[in-house]
Amino acid sequence: MLTLIRNANLFTPAPVGIRDVLFSNGGIIAIASPGSLSVSSLPCDELDANGRALIPGLVDPLVHISGGGGEGGFHTRTPEMQLTEATLAGVTTVVGALGTDAVSRCLEDLLAKAQALSNEGLTTYIYTGSYEYPVKTLTGDITRDMMLIDKVIGVGEIAIADHRGSQLSAPELARVASQARVGGMLSGKGGVVFVHVGDGKGGLDILSDVASTTDIPLSQFYPTHINRSQALLEQGVAFALAGGVIDFTASENSATLNSDEISAIDAVKHALAAGVPVSHITLSSDGNASLPVFDADGRLTGLEVGRVGSLAQVFRGLIGEGIAMDDAIAMTSTNAARILGLATKGAISEGKDADLVLLNDQLKPDFVWCRGKTMVANGQPLVRGTFEIA
Repeated sequence: MLTLIRNANLFTPAPVGIRDVLFSNGGIIAIASPGSLSVSSLPCDELDANGRALIPGLVDPLVHISGGGGEGGFHTRTPEMQLTEATLAGVTTVVGALGTDAVSRCLEDLLAKAQALSNEGLTTYIYTGSYEYPVKTLTGDITRDMMLIDKVIGVGEIAIADHRGSQLSAPELARVASQARVGGMLSGKGGVVFVHVGDGKGGLDILSDVASTTDIPLSQFYPTHINRSQALLEQGVAFALAGGVIDFTASENSATLNSDEISAIDAVKHALAAGVPVSHITLSSDGNASLPVFDADGRLTGLEVGRVGSLAQVFRGLIGEGIAMDDAIAMTSTNAARILGLATKGAISEGKDADLVLLNDQLKPDFVWCRGKTMVANGQPLVRGTFEIA
């Protein structure tokens, strides 16, 4: 079956004006001026966008799809992600990760959850590893995981500057990065090291240490939670200006926002004002992660849960703050796809995957297609997860 979207205000992410978009078998076949595509002799679903914005599906580089957390005991283990938590927010690609808990949460379960969401229509990938060093893997080796398991595209979410991390040294991190880099080269994947940055001593210093003392470039590392504090944000700006890429967390903890944490929108505005290129900024939801609050002695005092939908919320908020639509798309879709090596994601052009979001007048997803399959129509889910209750 062909699908034709007529009269869409197309952002590829660049604004190109009103266009018709034709797709089938999961991929985009043609983009043309309104009325110039004829499919009268073929079975085709047609939708008139009436000038509404059509954008690439959002790409979320950090979601705890199998759940996470547990810093407050077994009863605080967060729930796994359900399909519509992503699709209703216009998120069509997610990368799953483990975090603090790599005992009751394991890579086998993470991979199984990624396969399940893929069967339900979403595009999914995972990182091998967790906060811990030595890195836990599926095959016993980072490079083997990346070469032999299609869904493994990097290492993460390895923790630095955090009392929950393994306090690894620069040489140890360099070895992790080297294995990820070689695995990426041999398998044709991004091979990034996705780095959880806590509020501890040093911040991003260890990443700079590795880059300055080895042949591993800054671009091998993909640090997140850079809006955790003003001090870390300033380090992140310097890191990005030196050639690295920084990721801001869209999910916000009300308790930490009242202390040191900076909202993702304010962090983006600050980084752009400091001269960081749009291409060096991404956003992730940290969906289904625990968002713990600790006191000065490291004792848990509060806990909230990350939401995949926060990525779309920040997308709208950026535009509301005067950020251009194409820049907002780049930071929530295109840049992450590029950094992670997902060549068919994050853009709308012939040959790319038909991951598309048609926005309503409030910039909320009205229709969502994942690899050409209609997942959301008129703001309502057409496809639910296998065990989701309607």
